[in-house]
Amino acid sequence: MRVKEEESQIDMNRQEVGKLGEQLARKFLKKRGYRVRETNFHCREGEVDIIAQQGDYLVFIEVRTKSSLDFGSPEESITRNKKEKLIATALTYINTHSKLPPLWRIDVVALELDNKGKAKRIELIENAIEQ
Repeated sequence: MRVKEEESQIDMNRQEVGKLGEQLARKFLKKRGYRVRETNFHCREGEVDIIAQQGDYLVFIEVRTKSSLDFGSPEESITRNKKEKLIATALTYINTHSKLPPLWRIDVVALELDNKGKAKRIELIENAIEQ
């Protein structure tokens, strides 16, 4: 019996793709020595997917997941407005929390999923967004 390729593809909406990407990113980061402090931090300025610590750095991580490259790569989808919101959100977090590492940066985890929901590319871009 032959299974059509379309039937073997997963059918996920954008939100589900994003949630899966964040799960995969957390595992990926933990294997690289990051300690996740918080996920999905929201404030008036915006939202950041993962807040982690790596050595002396507090790292704000934007996860971008794509199941199709029709409209560019995951990292290309970060607009100037999104970058500004990430910086403002990071500063809000720093100013409202204590006992934080002395240094901070914003990284991006870019994920591309295959048609079965498996990561075919996962890349960490350190210091991807500079203030």
